[in-house]
Amino acid sequence: MQTQSAPQRQDSDTSASTRSAAGPGPRDVPRAGDDTLLRPRLFPTPDNPIPPAVADPRRHTVGFFTGAGGRRLRYAVFRSGDAAAKGTVVLLHGRNESIEKYFEMVGDLVARGLWVATFDWRGQAGSERLLKQLRRGHVRRFSDYEEDLSIFLEKIVLPDTRLPFFLVAHSMGALVALAQAPRLATRIDRMVLNAPFVALGNQRMSHGKIGLLSAAFSLFGLGALALSKEQPMLFPQNLVSSDPVRYARNAEIAQAHPELALGPPSARWLHETFRAIRRVTRREHLTRITVPTLLLAPTRDRLVPYAAIEALARNFRAATLIPIDGARHEVFQEDDRYRAQAIAAIDAFIPGSTGPDVTESLSGDDMLVL
Repeated sequence: MQTQSAPQRQDSDTSASTRSAAGPGPRDVPRAGDDTLLRPRLFPTPDNPIPPAVADPRRHTVGFFTGAGGRRLRYAVFRSGDAAAKGTVVLLHGRNESIEKYFEMVGDLVARGLWVATFDWRGQAGSERLLKQLRRGHVRRFSDYEEDLSIFLEKIVLPDTRLPFFLVAHSMGALVALAQAPRLATRIDRMVLNAPFVALGNQRMSHGKIGLLSAAFSLFGLGALALSKEQPMLFPQNLVSSDPVRYARNAEIAQAHPELALGPPSARWLHETFRAIRRVTRREHLTRITVPTLLLAPTRDRLVPYAAIEALARNFRAATLIPIDGARHEVFQEDDRYRAQAIAAIDAFIPGSTGPDVTESLSGDDMLVL
């Protein structure tokens, strides 16, 4: 199976810390018992600074919270300078992503008078790793991700940020949001899910065969093994963005701070994730979701095929499908002509923004309402 990994000069998702401007070296990858976990920080790079509006330590908080099973997870809250905040966006990343990779997105949201609360998933970026092979993406149970999100909402978002609450998620983060969505109606007003990870494309084996193989590895105690090798991906071969500047910026983050990056996922991660995909794409699950949801679907996505998101939308009555024609998987890291469409859709969908309601601003062939 092929997996997307960062090139040799990887993006540096680094941001400044509220406690230290210097980030740890490669030997300081967060792990159980490591003193690094007691020093929460962000890791900026020259091309990826903390957004100016929240660079002042009084405008952001960085820390750790205790997730499911006692795992220590890094989080950050960014506060707009507006006297009356318009609400808080809970921002959920994809696999092998970090808080730093979303600095630009944080800046966009804060400029709209919104606060942003976000965290690194267990086993990646600045959160505690789960295996001795520190670069291997792993999870024991997908429900751990769901519980981590629930704890984050209860312990960080609800007491420390501003109502109303919205959720913006990408890829794996969107899958976690879908899994939790039936229980989010009393907490989240609206959700925006970009390229939710509901199928895996562009692999040497089919989605089904990968599922069977990863299940077999997990059954026989080999779940910590990877099914593929880490391969550097240079910009011309990449599947996630057509924007060379943003791609280079993100590659630089991992080059400057390799402790934030991951290699291929473990067989167990694939097995648990595929089980979650089967669960959340069932009609009975989707009909239980009542949170109004915007599905952003890049039409040139080779990792999560557009057809899979379109099929999801057919059974998802609370969702509006917005195709982003020509965009690749990481729409928020895409060229401006694609990224601007996604930002405009968010503006139109989240109350209190400068745009009209999305169902009024888009009609006919521009959208599919289900």
